[in-house]
Amino acid sequence: MILLISASQVSRITGELEKQYTPSKWTVRLGAEETLKTFSQIGSQAWPFLVFVHGGYWQYGSKDESAFMVNPLTAQGVAVVVVAYDIAPKGTLDQMVDQVARSTVFVQKRYPCNEGIYLCGHSAGAHLAAMMLLTNWTKHGVTPNLRGFLLISGIYDLEPIVSTSVNAPLHMTLEGARRNSPQWHLEAAPVKPADPACPVLVIVGQHDSPEFHRQSREFYQRHASSHFPAQTLCTRGWKASFEELHDVDHFEIIWNLTQEDDVLNQVEPWPFPLVAAIHSGQHGPFSPIEFEEGSF
Repeated sequence: MILLISASQVSRITGELEKQYTPSKWTVRLGAEETLKTFSQIGSQAWPFLVFVHGGYWQYGSKDESAFMVNPLTAQGVAVVVVAYDIAPKGTLDQMVDQVARSTVFVQKRYPCNEGIYLCGHSAGAHLAAMMLLTNWTKHGVTPNLRGFLLISGIYDLEPIVSTSVNAPLHMTLEGARRNSPQWHLEAAPVKPADPACPVLVIVGQHDSPEFHRQSREFYQRHASSHFPAQTLCTRGWKASFEELHDVDHFEIIWNLTQEDDVLNQVEPWPFPLVAAIHSGQHGPFSPIEFEEGSF
């Protein structure tokens, strides 16, 4: 049977995808180089490390603009690493994934006595952080001490955005979208990270678009179908959790990371620095803040 779709139907479908993948349309508020920045406090190097990967649809943002959560976290004894990657059109998705992997490796090699590396990404950054679940660390010569993933309002299947304006600077083909979609490749992921208890927390905001909700829920848990095998965090044996945060949109959800009393810092059973190590008082505070920029 041949299904005929008119030009007007195609236009409506494309227009709806544009709306679904434009976070600013869902807000309810009134109103590149290969480097990374490490923010820490003077003291021992045996800190927990939060490695943050910024969003911006792989074409906006920078490490400097993404350091807004640094002071509250370093004040509690957590070293914060803000990763930079070559955004489009300069960088391709394959290059961005590789740069985030090498940034994580750099942290492990530079601070081998760390008390755990926690990967946190927002939006496009959540996609890049999720791709680290698929990384073959053997080729990098070191296995990072990964203790947790915090994936906030992410995109895990890139195929739907190929036909949207988001893809204009990315020049992403359907093949490239599938190659860089963690939703499609969880079967190839390691069964467990170095820490068997390593949790993966998938978070979405109440006022994220329906597509962001769908992507997050299906990455966490999806039944097998003719289109997708059952490649989800739950079916692949990861210690995964899903959480929808009340009354926040796509942007507030990450900005609130700076607030100690925000619900994101209290989600259980996440043994994350913001939930456990931070509030335990075991690592600080120290002063003043040290700054280091490393390139590799």
